[in-house]
Amino acid sequence: MAEERTSLLRKARRIVVKLGTSTVTGAEGEFSRGCVEPIVRSMAALRNSGRQVVLVSSGAVGLGRGWLGLHRSRLEDLVTKQACAAVGQSLLMDAYKELFSALEIKIAQVLLTEDDFTNWRRYSNLRQTMEKLLGFDVVPVVNENDTVSTAELETLAPGSRTPAFSDNDRLAALVMSGLEADALVLLTNVDGLLRTTEYEAGEAPANGGDRTHSGEVIGLVEQMTPELKALGSGPSASGRGGMRTKLEAAEIAMNCGGIAVIANGNDSRVLDRLFEGERVGTAFLPAKRMRGKRRWIAYAAGVRGRVVVDAGAHRAITQGKASLLASGIVRVENHFAPMDVVSIVDAEGREFARGIANCASQEAEKFSGKRNARGNRRPAGAPVLVTRDNIVLLQTP
Repeated sequence: MAEERTSLLRKARRIVVKLGTSTVTGAEGEFSRGCVEPIVRSMAALRNSGRQVVLVSSGAVGLGRGWLGLHRSRLEDLVTKQACAAVGQSLLMDAYKELFSALEIKIAQVLLTEDDFTNWRRYSNLRQTMEKLLGFDVVPVVNENDTVSTAELETLAPGSRTPAFSDNDRLAALVMSGLEADALVLLTNVDGLLRTTEYEAGEAPANGGDRTHSGEVIGLVEQMTPELKALGSGPSASGRGGMRTKLEAAEIAMNCGGIAVIANGNDSRVLDRLFEGERVGTAFLPAKRMRGKRRWIAYAAGVRGRVVVDAGAHRAITQGKASLLASGIVRVENHFAPMDVVSIVDAEGREFARGIANCASQEAEKFSGKRNARGNRRPAGAPVLVTRDNIVLLQTP
């Protein structure tokens, strides 16, 4: 498996690199040129070797805070964060333009919102634009448009709707998915996913980022397990993510058929070492590949509705590869319109699939829970709520 890791990285032709806030900015909100410049040079070397590179960069809020002279505690206010992002975006792009221009590389700013992923047409348009930029030999520099979008900045309330992305780790994974890139590299301030055995008194969890950390680096992950996910902790001190969101991003990359790596961006040669075959950081091997719209349904689409299905419908979908008929629905919990993505859950409320609805929730409710004259489900005229081609299973049946 170690050989597979080396082979996949050496053969990767399209690469998404994500730089975290702890790599891009210093403690006072200044641009960390000493950390970023070597990474930019390594990206230029990858590009000069015939590869395509996309950069997803955090740091706008931190740079804006530093420029405005605000204390970190002021960032608890959402509007202040957005104002800092507005200031910081230009500072961030100026810094990248200077570094890449010195290497005769053109860059393009790509600011995204959740709707660019949750709407299929906008998602398709985004991919076409990114493909054109890469075709022009330009390096896209991607970030969330925090000035108008709050998906990344807000602290989500328990039980609230999960956005398509709420941090730049997941954003980077979705960019990788949309472009069908071969590799996703998440650079942070720790050496990888750590297997920590114990903590000192008062010590913070090991994988949070921007915290005291120790432990053995897990070099290779073949399957994402609950035990591995438990090694991730809460958000980092300077950024939104932390190890938890990096594991979520890595899982998306694995399921999209790519390799993901979490490594330390403070190592000036980290990208060179990775793509030369050195075993740096934690690598996550490809698990399976979802293609096209199915991948969008599983990870990027905004879920607008939720339907509870009976045991027969659950069995037919997970074992029989059937479509979902409206008559297999026990109840509709959230309303939706035709072409919305709906969450499909079992009687215990566990989500096991998602799909694109053919009709509105009001139409589905007319047939939900009904039987025909012989006592069987599927009464005459019951519509197919979700066709099989538009269903994605989220767990192994």
